[in-house]
Amino acid sequence: MTLLGERSDRRQAAPPDRGGLLVGLLRTARPKQWVKNVLVIAAPAAAGDLFSAGAPARLALVFVLFTACAAAVYLVNDARDAEADRAHPTKCRRPVAAGQVPVPVAYAAGITLGVLAPAVAARLCPPEVTVLLTAYLAMQLAYCVSLKHVLVVDLAVVTTGFVMRAVIGGLALGIPLSRWFLITTGFGALFMVAAKRYSEAVQTAGKAGATRALLTEYTTGYLRFVWQLAAGVAVLGYCLWALEEGGVPHTSVLPWRQLSVVAFVLAVLRYAVFADRGTAGEPEDVVLGDRALALIGVVWLAMYAAAVADW
Repeated sequence: MTLLGERSDRRQAAPPDRGGLLVGLLRTARPKQWVKNVLVIAAPAAAGDLFSAGAPARLALVFVLFTACAAAVYLVNDARDAEADRAHPTKCRRPVAAGQVPVPVAYAAGITLGVLAPAVAARLCPPEVTVLLTAYLAMQLAYCVSLKHVLVVDLAVVTTGFVMRAVIGGLALGIPLSRWFLITTGFGALFMVAAKRYSEAVQTAGKAGATRALLTEYTTGYLRFVWQLAAGVAVLGYCLWALEEGGVPHTSVLPWRQLSVVAFVLAVLRYAVFADRGTAGEPEDVVLGDRALALIGVVWLAMYAAAVADW
């Protein structure tokens, strides 16, 4: 009976087989987060150069390189936090924490991707792209090690990661970036980041074991102030772009730039509903999970495309 009991205990203690090492590495790379890297087309789309000669291939390459850099950060982060994640009720299911991916393998895969991506960029892309990818890796690794524990700086780092995604496409194609593009992108990203933090703070209020230790240092009032301020500045920046008179006469049937302001403001207001409720999680989940917001986004994209194409 003792021998049978010991065998039973060993079977219960054995980690479950969830598809092997390669599947575990893929899960650790967070495929669901790759949708954020679609932002690399933001600057070319804004400039109307999305389908210019050679642009699709170069943007696809930049998307892959940025995805590799982000995956490198996730791998190193999960390897570094493996012990802490094992004590967490949900993070314990991550492949590294669950033992599906050994810690040394996660470190090795992360370092390999982190070295290869800038190296490939140095050979195939403009120097600015290599510099930005290297800066992204350095910033995100610093965030994993210490910056995520520094008030306000953590918000700035995550926001900057979104801005880098939006900027790199312009750098890859040599497109000048307007001040309104940078202002709207930067504060729009801060709006979503602060809204997510606010939602996490609301959901974990009065509960032990918050998913982010730094949430206990923020007040919900402060985070609400940040996302409201960021939303206001993003809307202002977009309005200034839409109302700005360019040097080239427009022949559009309708003033699509000005009309797109309505859709943009409606999208921000709709997103703010979820932020106010404390249910604004990952931006892609909020947008794709709400039909009204997704529809508003499609209408805005159509108007924006018409404005850029001068239809």
